[in-house]
Amino acid sequence: MTVIRADHALLPSGWARDVSVEIGKDGRIADVAQGGAPSSAQNVDVLLPAPANAHSHAFQRAMAGLSEARGAQGRDSFWTWRQLMYRFLDRLDPDQVEAIAAFVQMEMLEAGYATNVEFHYLHHRPDGHPYDRLAEMGERIAAAAATTGAGLTLLPVHYQFGGCDGRPLGAGQRRFGNDADRFARLVDACRAALAALPSDAGLGVAPHSLRAVAPEALHAAAGLAGGGPVHMHLAEQQAEVEEVQAAHGRRPVEWLLDNVAVTPRWCLIHCTQMTPHETRGLAATGAVAGLCPITESNLGDGIFDGARWFDAGGAVAVGSDSNVRISLTEELRTLEYSQRLGDRARAVLATPETSTGRRIYEAVCTGGAQAAGRDSGRIAQGAWADLVALDAGHPDMAGLAGDAILDTHIFAGDDRAVRDVWAAGRHVVVHGRHTRRDEITAAYARAVADLREAL
Repeated sequence: MTVIRADHALLPSGWARDVSVEIGKDGRIADVAQGGAPSSAQNVDVLLPAPANAHSHAFQRAMAGLSEARGAQGRDSFWTWRQLMYRFLDRLDPDQVEAIAAFVQMEMLEAGYATNVEFHYLHHRPDGHPYDRLAEMGERIAAAAATTGAGLTLLPVHYQFGGCDGRPLGAGQRRFGNDADRFARLVDACRAALAALPSDAGLGVAPHSLRAVAPEALHAAAGLAGGGPVHMHLAEQQAEVEEVQAAHGRRPVEWLLDNVAVTPRWCLIHCTQMTPHETRGLAATGAVAGLCPITESNLGDGIFDGARWFDAGGAVAVGSDSNVRISLTEELRTLEYSQRLGDRARAVLATPETSTGRRIYEAVCTGGAQAAGRDSGRIAQGAWADLVALDAGHPDMAGLAGDAILDTHIFAGDDRAVRDVWAAGRHVVVHGRHTRRDEITAAYARAVADLREAL
């Protein structure tokens, strides 16, 4: 047994002092108590549940910072960025993908996340032909998790078409494509790849978007997931909304609500282009809105209708998507600041009872666990021991208690206050550093050395 004793801990019932958390050998929380702890307990200042990073394309981390110059066409957008990304990924091989994924997971853990929910669509060789093992690339994501100790929910992505008109995949998309039969076999192969990981690893599926899959693929997705989560990009860009509306006679959210049985197993990514009635309707399904505020800002996607979504009782999670920057505090800060800029107000996502930082943090812990299909997001008996400890000795944190801890951590501090992280009881970050940081970083540097010239 591992025992952690915290001066301050955020429990489902609220803040508590002098809390002992016992972690069983199975990686789950065996007991939570207040009062004395054995002398062998590890003492921490502040203990929080560690959320899942609900949306990631790991390989894009290697091109972070390399797409910030304006192109010759005079106006850059998500769509011009995407063409650059396609040229970049044509050079990636499985060894590089594994090294990049391990680096991404390490950065997630050091930022205070416990789990990587990987929206995995880089399946095949550059010419579109499968590897000898159909799930070669999925196996590499799992191998990265074995190296880092991160929790993993793997989401193999179904990608059929280049647009709503059913046109063939373009040159940059050939590595993604599968027909229905091969995708089903890919999901099974990815499930087998996870068998080598600890029992907290999970599997879901991800029909890429309404642009990239046939309607019948959406109906099949839940069955292929076998009880796991179903993720999909939805209503990220105005041009996407217009394409779906032209093809299907409905805006993306309207079409989904009219044609698919959306349940709490679903996580819809971005949703930055929603009308008020779409926001309320989607929130009522219990599905998670998977928000990626840093990437959405970087790509100029738009602003999520956060206040209306929260007021409607909607669930949210955050993810690092393109991984241009991996920072839990910055994702949360950007989420709230985008609301302030849009509404010209302060503390938009706070309530009279709960501060901004605490409301957002608790929401992404709960919603992230739901999006990951993972029994986590809370410090409670029986849950996976996904935990993060903050250093109250950090200058920004000194002398704080209660909600002020989270408010200061998110809005005045940064991820440097993260001291320790456990993923299903695995102690993977110690004193702010991943336990295998040096070797993971060296492998990443080798992997990307000859990729950068592709841009």
